[in-house]
Amino acid sequence: MDLHLRGKRVLITGASKGIGAAAAEAFAEEGCNLMLAARSGDALKALAERLRGAHQIDATAHVVDLRNPQDLARLAKHAADIDILVNNAGDIPGGSIDRIDEATWRHAWELKVFGYINLTRAIYAQMKARGHGVIVNDIGAAGEKFDANYICGSAGNAALMAFTRGLGGKSMADNIRVVGINPGPVGTDRHVTLMKTRAKNQLGDENRYRELQKGMPLGRPAHAREIGDLMAFLASDRSGYTSGVIFTVDGGHTSGWG
Repeated sequence: MDLHLRGKRVLITGASKGIGAAAAEAFAEEGCNLMLAARSGDALKALAERLRGAHQIDATAHVVDLRNPQDLARLAKHAADIDILVNNAGDIPGGSIDRIDEATWRHAWELKVFGYINLTRAIYAQMKARGHGVIVNDIGAAGEKFDANYICGSAGNAALMAFTRGLGGKSMADNIRVVGINPGPVGTDRHVTLMKTRAKNQLGDENRYRELQKGMPLGRPAHAREIGDLMAFLASDRSGYTSGVIFTVDGGHTSGWG
């Protein structure tokens, strides 16, 4: 299926690894020109170089910390002519309410919650002035299936779900679509690290973490590329009447699996 994305300009945050890097691959294969943003400069630049060579597209690396208002403003200025924004940067830690202090909570939300909101505010205004655009928010299934041991993430994701639905419910009046994706467990480096910690605590050996995945749908987490491909489809005109909604990709967890 041709997604009609060739030549579109896409900004992806948190693009150096995981879902962000997989999204970059998906959009590059469709012929999009990419702005890749993250804090990890070496990995980001290597990815941009590889995608330029593999797909004959333009791909630029932007080393930024979206917690920093100056970095965010500079990135938005460089992205004045983008067609698609993929908000993906975030690293909210796990832990119960008695383990996440205020400083940790605020630090986490400055990147994922306020990072998404503030970058969207800047980019939305630019898209509105140009008369079109798509914003895709990578959120997380903990925002709908609440987890007391991931309380900071569940609360932050729920806020971003409301933000996505609220903005996307009216954005079509500006010819802008706003959609969200709620991935469940995805086989990223971060997921493996979390599973190894669980395996060490529960089984006494971090290398047995794959045993903890056997109870997942299909016996595995989602592949990052499965999320990236959905991002590309939702950003395309093949999904041109989609706004203000959130797609859950968790193998059925929130619908009663297990």
